[in-house]
Amino acid sequence: MDMTLSAEDLTFRDEVRNFLDTEFDAEMQKHLRSAGGKGMVAWQKKLYAKGWVAPNWPEEHGGTGWTATQKYIWESERSLRGIPDVVPFGLVMVANVIMAFGTDEQKAYFLPRILQSEDWWCQGYSEPGSGSDLASLKTKAERDGDDYIINGAKIWTTYAQYADWIFCLVRTDNSGKKQEGITFILVDMKSEGIKVNPIIGIDNEHNLNEVEFNNVRVPAKNVVGEVGKGWTVAKALLAHERTGIAGVADIKRTMRLIKEAAAKEINGGQPLSNDPGFQQKMADIEVELMALEFTELRTLATMAAGGFPGPESSLLKIKGTELQQATQELRMELAAYYQGVLPTDMDPDVLGHEFGSDARRSFMYGRAATIYGGSNEVQKNIISKYVLGLE
Repeated sequence: MDMTLSAEDLTFRDEVRNFLDTEFDAEMQKHLRSAGGKGMVAWQKKLYAKGWVAPNWPEEHGGTGWTATQKYIWESERSLRGIPDVVPFGLVMVANVIMAFGTDEQKAYFLPRILQSEDWWCQGYSEPGSGSDLASLKTKAERDGDDYIINGAKIWTTYAQYADWIFCLVRTDNSGKKQEGITFILVDMKSEGIKVNPIIGIDNEHNLNEVEFNNVRVPAKNVVGEVGKGWTVAKALLAHERTGIAGVADIKRTMRLIKEAAAKEINGGQPLSNDPGFQQKMADIEVELMALEFTELRTLATMAAGGFPGPESSLLKIKGTELQQATQELRMELAAYYQGVLPTDMDPDVLGHEFGSDARRSFMYGRAATIYGGSNEVQKNIISKYVLGLE
């Protein structure tokens, strides 16, 4: 793969750098720290004004028309500055499903609102007792005239406390195989009968929730795709989700922070970067990260040519989340090492980027990475079926 940047790509890179340096200023950074997850709306609106909020959308719906190389440049420059990616539930997940399976009416109403961050979305897939095995879901939707009546519950629903809409998998028929009779439907979170119960994670943050549905009435026109064919829609959405979960650009930034911190000499102690064992750990991660990056680039090139992320998305999800956890563990190891040599009267931020507390938060939250988006064990089953031809 030729990774040499053309003159046009270099000009684009300069434009990206200038935009990020100018627009992601101290005021925006302060806003994101204080406002929590919903604070991303302000940043996404800036991206929308620039025309850069949806790099993977087709141009006719408001996408950028970027090449695979330009998308790579954008992700690299964003992550180098520690700028969070857009919240994926609307812009990455449900938008792609609506474009592929939605009616003209659904596209005309929802896509502009998603693009402009007017609506905040959450995902209703997992249920109490039904996580990665989505086909065993029990949330029921029964037809009543022009509506469906939904009863059941969804769990691990990120940012449901902010959401305007939730896209859900519901069971509309129990007569066939468990993968059949599932329907993909869009639900207004202001509907009567919806209750959001907060779940506090091991990182002590409120990002997760349980969402209860008690006789929630939803218009039948909110079904995306065919009734009973939601399994096909769900697989398409998960392919886009898993590709994004790989997080190559963000892993590269974490490795850069680790290198910078490991090279510091604190209170006369030897930098951890001198330790052969630590050097080996960094080298092992960087070799695997390079392989992951090129796999992601090949997938992006396929998507840019009009293709679809297939089982490659499962490969990216497995290796990407494993590397995320490996770098988080390495960062915790660094924090523990320097805690022993850091003078008590020294600024705890001497290592930069609130090293210890940030390392702890990332480590805690990152334990879930190999589970959400479909556990890595499930991804291995997908690969064995579609790549190796095993049943």
